[in-house]
Amino acid sequence: MTNATLERTTLDISETLRKNSTLVYPFVSVFAIIAYFTITSPQFLTFDNATNIGRQAAVLLLVALAGTVVILIGSIDLSVGANVTLSGLVTAAAVDRVGLLGAIVVGVLAGAAIGFTNGVIYTGLKVPSFLVTLGTMSVCAGVAGHLSGGSAIVYSSTALPGFVNSKSVLGIPNVIFIVLAVAALLTAVSFRTKFGRYLYAIGGGEPVAVLSGINLRRYKVLAFVLGGALCGLGGVILTGQVQAGSPSAGDALLLDSIAAVVMGGTALSGGLGGAHRTVLGVVVIALLSNGMDLTGVNNFTQEIVKGLVVVASVALTIDRSRYSFIK
Repeated sequence: MTNATLERTTLDISETLRKNSTLVYPFVSVFAIIAYFTITSPQFLTFDNATNIGRQAAVLLLVALAGTVVILIGSIDLSVGANVTLSGLVTAAAVDRVGLLGAIVVGVLAGAAIGFTNGVIYTGLKVPSFLVTLGTMSVCAGVAGHLSGGSAIVYSSTALPGFVNSKSVLGIPNVIFIVLAVAALLTAVSFRTKFGRYLYAIGGGEPVAVLSGINLRRYKVLAFVLGGALCGLGGVILTGQVQAGSPSAGDALLLDSIAAVVMGGTALSGGLGGAHRTVLGVVVIALLSNGMDLTGVNNFTQEIVKGLVVVASVALTIDRSRYSFIK
């Protein structure tokens, strides 16, 4: 091989890696995390711990998918954690009265209603999504406090915990199959339906989307409703896992979900990424959190690490060409 050919091959490889960097970094991170924690903790690479990681990551995946839908249109939802908390409390309060199916419906509708409120205020009053959802986060936290009286809502029904926590196939908890099915369905919706294509179009450039005849307000509201419904389902599952509704259940989900979204390669500028990439980002965050727990890393250090992951991921995935200047 001549020097010119070698140089050209090296340049081609570098260009390919640059173009696909948002996929390369998460995959490299997964293998690096697995290798490191396999060496430092003998319990890490076991079947029991793998199912434990899946169980722990289930709600995070739903919340991260909710964030992904909104981020794809170039917006952001900071109320996802508070939505999970309130939806979970509503589910816990309803399950003994309306049964398993009724409680699931009530919880999902509660989350969708919060998303609808966010979307209507955002599009109708033209308030930035950051500020709208920041306010909604506070409102949901207050309503959750009033509803629960500051303590957990405990229910007696065994149907919801049984549905969520049972192991029906190969010793794998049902909840893992549920959330993976949701992720697969959302991926199909994103790439195979008009709704999904419109979300990417809006995030890719609103002026072009308008010229294409897309009703921006309608699809932005629908994005927030879908995100809210996913958070509602997350609240239902979390309530089933812990067999109670907690007034602080979703507090830690906001940072972790944003970290998972950007780590997976969905750009905060919108129009790039999707549910399939968010699954990979959630795997990275779940492996990292589990590994740090097994190796005795304290919670404060874990928060520092996750914060650094968010900053690094945004720096690597942000499309700087979309901004005339960085605010």
